[in-house]
Amino acid sequence: MRWWSLGNLVSNLGTWMQLTVQNLLVLHLTGSAAATGLSLSVQAAPGLLFGVVGGRAVDAWPRKWTAGVSQAALAMIAFSTALLFTFGLLSVPALLILAALTGLIATVDGPACALLGNDLVPREDVPSAIALGAVVHSVGRLAGTALAGVTVAFFGMGAAYVANGVSFLFVSAIVPFLKPIHVPKPGPESVRAPGDRPRRGSARSAASGSAREGLAFFAGRPRLVALAAIAGLGSTLGRNYGLTLAVLVTGPLGGGPGAFGVVSTMLAVGGILGALLAGRLRRPSVRTVAFTAAAGGALQIAAGLTPTLFVLALLVVPMALAESISDTATTAILQTDPPEHMRGRVLGVWNTVGTGWQLLGPPTLGLLLQCAGARGALVLGGVVIAGVIAAAGLAHDRRTARTARTVALPRVSTSP
Repeated sequence: MRWWSLGNLVSNLGTWMQLTVQNLLVLHLTGSAAATGLSLSVQAAPGLLFGVVGGRAVDAWPRKWTAGVSQAALAMIAFSTALLFTFGLLSVPALLILAALTGLIATVDGPACALLGNDLVPREDVPSAIALGAVVHSVGRLAGTALAGVTVAFFGMGAAYVANGVSFLFVSAIVPFLKPIHVPKPGPESVRAPGDRPRRGSARSAASGSAREGLAFFAGRPRLVALAAIAGLGSTLGRNYGLTLAVLVTGPLGGGPGAFGVVSTMLAVGGILGALLAGRLRRPSVRTVAFTAAAGGALQIAAGLTPTLFVLALLVVPMALAESISDTATTAILQTDPPEHMRGRVLGVWNTVGTGWQLLGPPTLGLLLQCAGARGALVLGGVVIAGVIAAAGLAHDRRTARTARTVALPRVSTSP
């Protein structure tokens, strides 16, 4: 697990270096902000369209093999981008194709790497392993963004893609030496009695049916549907603090880029602290996710009403802490609640749902910012998030109490 965490840190450093430089590269090639947004959408689109299929592949293939090959494939794409850029052959269509391929491979790589990390620790330590991954992600994001600026200044934009490719190869080289504590068994759909002959076309129908089975399982699991609803609220009316807080800091609070940099740093600190606290959760629940999400909504209201930059900088720490705990608990439930043979598909469905929310969130929030301003968007979004979660929680508690009373009622005998 220590080697795997080191690999994740190196990979996150490279990923955030590339993500930071990618927007600059598109602007360099096109001079268009719209093209920059298009490249991000093209990379996210495979997650929306093929997330369930990627999850199905993760359930069907060995995780170590899947993670190692997918990391190597991502490395090749990063090296190809750097090579094309160096020789002046990188056009916008080529960049969009490479971005789409990256997103397509990520539909398999994401759930495979997540589940492989869980296989390296005892089951009771999975929430802690997920929390450690969240800490690694936050540290990698901070350091990778800073390294991107230094790398571009001294070596040019292509060097960031080379560094990301090397980071993927590093992870791919570690994978064969990992020793999982337990290897997941194949699901029931892959078991066939001895002597049975598959019917013509059965493999294709089994694969498609299995993907549909993942969707049906997710939709029929109230816990997972509740998590998706909470994530939808946060993605559309909150969480996009890079947008809402940037407008608040540079607008009503009269700050500049330096002030927003301080606020962003405090957000990162809160995220790391939240991940560390989430590592103490032994059995995260939907109630934990709902409570921390509602608390984040309440803190978002306070941020919208804050009078000074100093108060905002203090508030964003618990805001990010609550978001981090909620995210870590959600991830732990998604990766431990379903049976082992369904976990890849569940993560695939979540990838599809999450990508949809991510694509819908920024335009919705941007429209709200335009209509209500930075303070109004934060306050209104926080009120809706906290209010809807609180109302849903009360309704659930009432249904549970009513069901308990019904079960406890004694049966009246009608015999003479």
